[in-house]
Amino acid sequence: MKWMDRVYAVVRQIPRGRVASYGQIAALAAMPRGARAVGRAMALCPDGNNVPCHRVVDRQGNTKEAFDLFHRGTQRMMLAAEGVRFLPDGKVDMASCAWDGKMQDQKLWAIE
Repeated sequence: MKWMDRVYAVVRQIPRGRVASYGQIAALAAMPRGARAVGRAMALCPDGNNVPCHRVVDRQGNTKEAFDLFHRGTQRMMLAAEGVRFLPDGKVDMASCAWDGKMQDQKLWAIE
Protein backbone atom coordinates (compact mmCIF):
# COMPACT_ATOMS: atom_id res chain seq x y z
CA MET A 1 0.00 0.00 0.00
CA LYS A 2 1.38 3.41 -0.96
CA TRP A 3 1.89 6.08 1.68
CA MET A 4 -1.01 8.22 0.42
CA ASP A 5 -3.31 5.20 0.52
CA ARG A 6 -2.33 4.70 4.18
CA VAL A 7 -3.11 8.35 4.91
CA TYR A 8 -6.51 8.10 3.20
CA ALA A 9 -7.28 4.86 5.05
CA VAL A 10 -6.65 6.59 8.39
CA VAL A 11 -8.65 9.72 7.47
CA ARG A 12 -11.61 7.56 6.46
CA GLN A 13 -11.72 6.35 10.08
CA ILE A 14 -12.25 9.82 11.61
CA PRO A 15 -15.83 9.79 12.89
CA ARG A 16 -18.39 12.41 11.98
CA GLY A 17 -18.19 15.31 14.44
CA ARG A 18 -14.50 14.73 15.21
CA VAL A 19 -11.27 16.14 13.82
CA ALA A 20 -7.65 15.01 13.71
CA SER A 21 -4.43 16.92 13.20
CA TYR A 22 -2.02 16.41 10.33
CA GLY A 23 0.57 15.08 12.78
CA GLN A 24 -1.87 12.64 14.35
CA ILE A 25 -2.77 11.26 10.92
CA ALA A 26 0.94 10.94 10.07
CA ALA A 27 1.64 8.99 13.26
CA LEU A 28 -1.31 6.64 12.71
CA ALA A 29 -0.21 6.08 9.09
CA ALA A 30 3.26 5.00 10.29
CA MET A 31 4.86 8.22 9.03
CA PRO A 32 6.39 9.90 12.08
CA ARG A 33 7.16 13.56 11.40
CA GLY A 34 5.08 13.32 8.21
CA ALA A 35 2.54 16.06 8.91
CA ARG A 36 3.50 18.00 5.78
CA ALA A 37 3.13 14.88 3.67
CA VAL A 38 -0.36 14.41 5.10
CA GLY A 39 -1.16 17.98 4.10
CA ARG A 40 0.01 17.21 0.59
CA ALA A 41 -2.12 14.06 0.47
CA MET A 42 -5.16 16.08 1.57
CA ALA A 43 -4.49 18.67 -1.15
CA LEU A 44 -4.12 15.96 -3.80
CA CYS A 45 -7.08 13.88 -2.67
CA PRO A 46 -9.23 13.15 -5.72
CA ASP A 47 -12.91 14.00 -5.55
CA GLY A 48 -15.28 11.13 -4.98
CA ASN A 49 -12.95 8.78 -3.14
CA ASN A 50 -14.89 9.01 0.12
CA VAL A 51 -12.13 10.63 2.18
CA PRO A 52 -13.43 13.22 4.68
CA CYS A 53 -10.48 15.59 4.22
CA HIS A 54 -12.42 18.39 5.90
CA ARG A 55 -11.94 16.59 9.23
CA VAL A 56 -8.18 17.21 9.19
CA VAL A 57 -7.01 20.46 10.80
CA ASP A 58 -3.70 21.74 12.15
CA ARG A 59 -2.66 20.98 15.72
CA GLN A 60 -4.05 24.28 17.01
CA GLY A 61 -7.45 23.58 15.45
CA ASN A 62 -7.13 25.95 12.52
CA THR A 63 -8.93 25.20 9.29
CA LYS A 64 -7.10 25.83 6.04
CA GLU A 65 -7.94 28.43 3.42
CA ALA A 66 -6.55 26.08 0.77
CA PHE A 67 -9.59 23.89 1.43
CA ASP A 68 -11.94 26.73 0.51
CA LEU A 69 -11.48 26.69 -3.27
CA PHE A 70 -14.97 27.84 -4.17
CA HIS A 71 -16.31 29.53 -1.05
CA ARG A 72 -14.51 31.00 1.95
CA GLY A 73 -15.29 29.04 5.11
CA THR A 74 -16.26 25.78 3.37
CA GLN A 75 -14.24 23.56 5.72
CA ARG A 76 -15.63 25.33 8.79
CA MET A 77 -19.21 25.04 7.48
CA MET A 78 -18.79 21.31 6.79
CA LEU A 79 -17.37 20.70 10.27
CA ALA A 80 -20.07 22.79 11.96
CA ALA A 81 -22.74 20.81 10.08
CA GLU A 82 -21.31 17.67 11.70
CA GLY A 83 -21.48 19.19 15.18
CA VAL A 84 -17.85 20.23 15.57
CA ARG A 85 -17.59 23.10 18.06
CA PHE A 86 -15.51 26.21 17.48
CA LEU A 87 -13.90 28.58 19.96
CA PRO A 88 -14.50 32.35 19.84
CA ASP A 89 -11.19 32.81 17.98
CA GLY A 90 -12.46 30.58 15.13
CA LYS A 91 -10.39 27.51 15.94
CA VAL A 92 -11.86 24.06 16.43
CA ASP A 93 -12.43 23.23 20.09
CA MET A 94 -9.84 20.48 20.12
CA ALA A 95 -10.56 19.65 23.77
CA SER A 96 -14.05 18.47 22.90
CA CYS A 97 -13.79 17.49 19.22
CA ALA A 98 -10.41 15.83 18.72
CA TRP A 99 -10.58 12.22 17.56
CA ASP A 100 -9.07 9.74 20.01
CA GLY A 101 -7.34 7.90 17.16
CA LYS A 102 -8.99 4.57 17.85
CA MET A 103 -9.35 2.83 14.53
CA GLN A 104 -11.85 0.14 13.74
CA ASP A 105 -9.28 -1.77 11.73
CA GLN A 106 -5.88 -1.74 13.41
CA LYS A 107 -4.40 -3.72 10.53
CA LEU A 108 -5.14 -1.36 7.66
CA TRP A 109 -1.93 -2.27 5.91
CA ALA A 110 0.85 -4.79 6.08
CA ILE A 111 4.52 -3.95 6.13
CA GLU A 112 5.45 -3.23 2.55
